Amino acid sequence: MSDDLQGRLDWIETASGAVVASASDFPDGHRVTPHRHGRAQLLHALSGVVMISTGQGRWMVPADHAMWIPAGVEHAVDMLGLVRMRSAYVLQGAAPDLPDTLRVLAMTDLMRSLIVEAVQIGTAEGTAGRAAAIMNLILLEIPNLEERPFALPFPADPRLAALCRRFVTTPSPHATIDDWAAACGMSRRSFTRAFLRETGLSLSVWRRQATLFAALPRLADGVPVTTVALDLGYDSVPAFTTMFRRMLGASPRRYMRGQPDG
Repeated sequence: MSDDLQGRLDWIETASGAVVASASDFPDGHRVTPHRHGRAQLLHALSGVVMISTGQGRWMVPADHAMWIPAGVEHAVDMLGLVRMRSAYVLQGAAPDLPDTLRVLAMTDLMRSLIVEAVQIGTAEGTAGRAAAIMNLILLEIPNLEERPFALPFPADPRLAALCRRFVTTPSPHATIDDWAAACGMSRRSFTRAFLRETGLSLSVWRRQATLFAALPRLADGVPVTTVALDLGYDSVPAFTTMFRRMLGASPRRYMRGQPDG
């Protein structure tokens, strides 16, 4: 563990106050090695894309989203692109209704502003008035953030895990359940049950989420939708757009601009 990471962890553990906040900027490809802390973390990707890996799976945090990491969960963080990260660290039991599981959350204008302000404050230790109000508002707003389907759990079964790793590397919309079942030497029925049991998701939903893992960082970098769709093996942009809208509720162009469809 690097001295910088250890120093940050020591600060998180010893700081006073229900909420403390800090900022970190990282270059493309930087990796924060596996670690854990005694506070929950609301990790906000102000820019860039962050990949969180735990023993339970992987989560992608696109720009302008956040990841809720409960206290005590070991996790590693990989940066895709230049990442400006802003985090709030929350004591366990600091407020009712805080999430108790890993999840990716959509940011609101209010929460975005609160975290930026909280970073300037650092810790509300010994403060009152505006600083304390900002920290309290963060606690109140966390339960109101909407969850986004960016979790990508990996199965423990080595045969299934190998197929999943291969798909993440080269996503394709054309692989069928029968193809995956045959590769594992299983019947379609046995494979379907095993995959759902291991990941909590159907194969079709899992593959759509894995495709989003591949698509969103490129879209965030400004790669045209047509290029991304064709590179991912889609026969047409409308087919890719239909998948994207089904998962995220908006077309790629509207989603990247933060605008809902309709």
